[in-house]
Amino acid sequence: MSRSVLCAIDVSHKGRDAAVLKMAKKLADLDGASLDVVTVVPDFGQSIVSTYFESDHHEKAVAEARQLLSDEITASLGADTDAMVRHVVATGSAYEEILHVAQETDCGLIVIGAHKPDFKDYLLGPNAARVVRHSNCSVHVVR
Repeated sequence: MSRSVLCAIDVSHKGRDAAVLKMAKKLADLDGASLDVVTVVPDFGQSIVSTYFESDHHEKAVAEARQLLSDEITASLGADTDAMVRHVVATGSAYEEILHVAQETDCGLIVIGAHKPDFKDYLLGPNAARVVRHSNCSVHVVR
């Protein structure tokens, strides 16, 4: 059995990452690897912005993200697969947290979606490009 496959999705856009999940599952099955799925919640706790949120905002956001993650996996891959997948909800910058989870789990492959780039993406670089640039393992980008 190979190391795990880490699939990174954005649960804020329902259904947009179904193809990413399906590809990650296919690649994990081909190699006999387990599947981990990660989503990242923004961290407002360290900034001046955090004073505008309730004290339990972060816990609520993580709980909602965890439920949306499960719903997305169930809708795309089925309830049986959802029960076998390891769900990860991280907090922080998307690409940094994806790379952190990949390193912590010693995954063999990251599967991430790349969506149609805006002009600003050419100036700043999207999360997928940063993951590809800085990852220590292979990255499969699903368009």
